[in-house]
Amino acid sequence: MFFRRILIALTVYEKLTTMNDRRRFLKYTGLVAGGLATGSAKAWSNGLPHEPSGPAGIRPSGPQIFNMCGYAAPKIDTIRIGFIGLGNRGSEAVPRIIHIDGVDVRALCDIRADLVQSAKNELKGTSHDPALYSGNEEVWKKLCERDDIDVVYIATPWAWHTTMAVYAMEHGKHVALEVPAAKTLDECWALVNTSEKTKKHLIFLENECYDFFELLTLNMARQGFFGEIIHGEGAYIHSIGESLFDPVRRPGLWRLAENAARNGNLYPTHGLGPVCVIMNINRGDKMEYLTSMSSDDFSLHPYAVQLAAKDPAYSKYTDKHFRGNMNSTTIRTRKGRTIMLQHDVSSPRVKSSRYLISGTKATAQCDADAPRISTSHEGWVSQDVFNQLEKQYTPAIVQKMGEMAKVVGGHGGMDFLTDWRWIDCVRNGLPIDHDVYDAALWSCMSPLSEWSVAHRSSPVDVPDFTRGAWEKNTPVSLSIDHDHLTTAK
Repeated sequence: MFFRRILIALTVYEKLTTMNDRRRFLKYTGLVAGGLATGSAKAWSNGLPHEPSGPAGIRPSGPQIFNMCGYAAPKIDTIRIGFIGLGNRGSEAVPRIIHIDGVDVRALCDIRADLVQSAKNELKGTSHDPALYSGNEEVWKKLCERDDIDVVYIATPWAWHTTMAVYAMEHGKHVALEVPAAKTLDECWALVNTSEKTKKHLIFLENECYDFFELLTLNMARQGFFGEIIHGEGAYIHSIGESLFDPVRRPGLWRLAENAARNGNLYPTHGLGPVCVIMNINRGDKMEYLTSMSSDDFSLHPYAVQLAAKDPAYSKYTDKHFRGNMNSTTIRTRKGRTIMLQHDVSSPRVKSSRYLISGTKATAQCDADAPRISTSHEGWVSQDVFNQLEKQYTPAIVQKMGEMAKVVGGHGGMDFLTDWRWIDCVRNGLPIDHDVYDAALWSCMSPLSEWSVAHRSSPVDVPDFTRGAWEKNTPVSLSIDHDHLTTAK
């Protein structure tokens, strides 16, 4: 009878059109002061399960097949690599990775033949003699089907990431995948299920996790410097709006199309990855839910109109509803921690990959300015104290490979450290740092934020891609204390 009355009341409530009408209705029916605040609240909390809010795909369709977190695949002394996608990121990866010993570049693939040849030219004077693939959108499959490749390195436009990664794993290859890993929840689950089924690593190439300050503070956190971690912040604020309309820099204007069809945080993993690692997300804690809000678009549509007045090719973008300039997403974890994530690539702001960690004993922050640390509300520590902390807590991976990373480069060296680390793990049969569960979780912030934005910033539950294994999974270790450490030149 109680629930029948509630259903009748809610039906009437939905038919009322103004907020004042609804407030008067709640007041006079006693739903707030009486029923829902007491009896119904008890009913919902004392026996009825929580139903996830949000799009389909929040809950897994079945149990975990095999736990890839902490999985040590068989050693591969010489890793034979095939590259798919030789644009901005892929063209930088090929010459960078040949500085690392124990790799053999076996194949290069891109739909554009000139980029394939250019990448091969980077290998002149080395022992690498890759096969070349180009010419059509399906030629990448031939690379994945080869039996002399161990790892497929994917650096294509986002829409291809999941399709290629799944195909490669199904054909017996580990996958090194650029960010983001997926665009939808279905794609996230496809990656998880395929990695578990094939026992092939999905190595997530989130380079911000290997920035020097992020590695320093991770080591500090592991040694208790920050106390209990309370809150973290990450951002990708980078003014690339005009480049989205450049067909040379963005062939096919693929990234413009992403921004014209979706509204949320489209590029979440740079800001989120290091925060998740330091909070042990998927390895002792898990995300519970998020809420997301976007501003209107004040930049991309006006620029499309401006371009269309001179070039009719841009006319098709003048009726698009572009992603809002700023998206802010807040996340709560099972252990009560919070995360704030921001994304803006169309406002004329100073570039910021803000990284903030707030604990019960100390705070770390890195933004457009120099990295800083504080141990009280009175201000940041002096440069001398910071230098002492840096000397005390710089992890072994930076002590060993940091200078080489700076020489080889790639966003100040973090790209080199990213590649060196996963190669060393795979060569020595060690678990990788950032696996398929991280790839799926960090990437699913996009579709979840899109859903929340579209529903007036309603909370949305975050899937547990580990299917409960997060409670026992071991946190990421920075140790390089093993035999046969990979060298570089």
